[in-house]
Amino acid sequence: MKVLFIGDIVGSVGRAAVKKVLPALQSKFNPHIVIANGENAAAGRGITANIVKELLELGVHGITMGNHTWDNKDIFEWIDDEPRIVRPANFSAEAPGQGGTVIKANGKELGIISVQGRTFLPPIDCPFRIADEWIEKLRGKTKCILVDFHAEATSEKIAMGWHLDGKASIVVGTHTHVQTNDDTILPHGTAYLTDVGMCGSKEGVLGMERTAVLYKFKTQLPARFVVDEGAWHFHALLVDIDESTGKAKQTTKIRMTETDLLMM
Repeated sequence: MKVLFIGDIVGSVGRAAVKKVLPALQSKFNPHIVIANGENAAAGRGITANIVKELLELGVHGITMGNHTWDNKDIFEWIDDEPRIVRPANFSAEAPGQGGTVIKANGKELGIISVQGRTFLPPIDCPFRIADEWIEKLRGKTKCILVDFHAEATSEKIAMGWHLDGKASIVVGTHTHVQTNDDTILPHGTAYLTDVGMCGSKEGVLGMERTAVLYKFKTQLPARFVVDEGAWHFHALLVDIDESTGKAKQTTKIRMTETDLLMM
């Protein structure tokens, strides 16, 4: 089974990148299941029901979230009714939505789980324990499981990779928007990448307009960040999984710009 995981989609620029690149990747790699992190898809802050519909129509089968899950307040009205989206499982047990689910597409099944880190982020429930609990819940339904670890610290992400080696098929990091160069298959068969990267403007700072970011760094004064509208880049990870064992067989890191797309 081939799984394509798309890094954090940032605003309309990121969605435009997905719209342009995904068909080309589907033609070239023929992934069975496509998952994307959508927590920044609505102007860099959260997601809306219309954007969820847009991404699903583009060919995304499941959406993971993160610390910006609740930024668009209308999510409380519909998240319980959308089975293809998962928010961090280590949020409060009273939070709406779900921390994991099984995505079915093209005759394949993939468990997806979202957990959020605690280093430099709010001190929520233990992501390591919660990831274990959800993997145990989903393992009775499928051997193939993807964990999106939405975390700030690379050390915490690497630790999660080792913790879940042999338990999950794929462990990918999101949140920092910078694609790392450490994609690997760990000793017990788990595909791992510290951060998948992002889909959005490559001319801003992590997808945001750079002037305001520079102003805040240089003055330490408040500044309003908005999504940069410059040329995009697209980051993703493709993983081939042995369905009989749930172990990863191969990884392909994807990093594309508009120029790269024209050359395909």
